[in-house]
Parts: sequence; C-alpha cells; structure tokens
Amino acid sequence: MKKLLMLMLFSIFSMQALVAEDAAQEDTKPLAAKTEAIKAKVIELNRDLFLLQEDLLHPASTRVAFYVSLDMGQYFSLESVKVKLNDKAVNSFLYTEKDVEALRRGAIQPLYITNVASGDHELVAVFTGLGPNNRPYKRAVNLKFNKQSTEKAFEIQIVDDGSSQQPKFKIKPWL
Repeated sequence: MKKLLMLMLFSIFSMQALVAEDAAQEDTKPLAAKTEAIKAKVIELNRDLFLLQEDLLHPASTRVAFYVSLDMGQYFSLESVKVKLNDKAVNSFLYTEKDVEALRRGAIQPLYITNVASGDHELVAVFTGLGPNNRPYKRAVNLKFNKQSTEKAFEIQIVDDGSSQQPKFKIKPWL
C-alpha cells in the first residue's frame, strides 16, 4: 500500500512539473495545443499508474484468470454464468444481447481474475440459457488445477457440436 501511495505522490509531482514546464512555454503555443499536450501526458501517466496498481494488487506469482468465449452459438443462447472458486461463490454475470453478439463475433470476456495461494484449487462455472429447440438449458463445468508460482489463465469455451447438435463446454489452459 505504501508503494502505491508513493507512486501516486510521484505522479502528482510529475504532473505539477509538466504543468510548470508547459506554463514556461505559454507564449509559443496556442491554448488548445497546450491542453492537448497536457491531456496526452495525463493519459500516459494514468496508464502507467494503472499497470503499477495491477502489479501490486495482482502479482503474477499469485494471479489466476478465467475467460469465456462462445463459438457460433447455434445450439446455445447464453443468459448467465455463476462462478465458484473452492466452493465459494465469487462472481456472476447476466448477459445482454450485445454481450452475446460480441462473444459470437469473437470477443473473449474476462470472467474472473483473482489471487490464489499455491496449491490445489477447483473452479465451477454454471451456465444457463436456452438450448436446442429453445428449451431452458443449465450446464456446469469444473476444473481442478494446481497453482504454482507462475500466473495461470484458462478459457472456458462454449462450442457448437454439430454431430450431437448440443453445446460443448471445454476448458483450455492458456499459460
């Protein structure tokens, strides 16, 4: 926490220095150009602060991430997902038509990102929606994994299976 506060103070002092530097060049640039230059510097500093904050809050040695992707979605219309990690409910998400359409076009949704200790863990994701013939469909997928000292990421894929005309839920490790 001290590091984060120090970084924020550093960025504030950096911004003050940038504003003072721009004030010194006041006569040479029009006001709109100066404003745009300061805005670009603020955005860059904000991005750097965000990345530093993420590294402090979610260090790579304890980070685990889960993502969702959807194939064509011909046999399954996604409505919601509930996520449990080690028998504890940690996240849920209700999908809008825009969300589902984005997934069909190839988007990958970050479902849950957290820190976990090294050792054995279990993820359970319960998907609800409409299956073949517009019938209510509920499917759970689980993953037991061992977290070591490196970052882990998994993609839960919802894929159409043409042979059985049913959706298939697969978990694919990324890292």
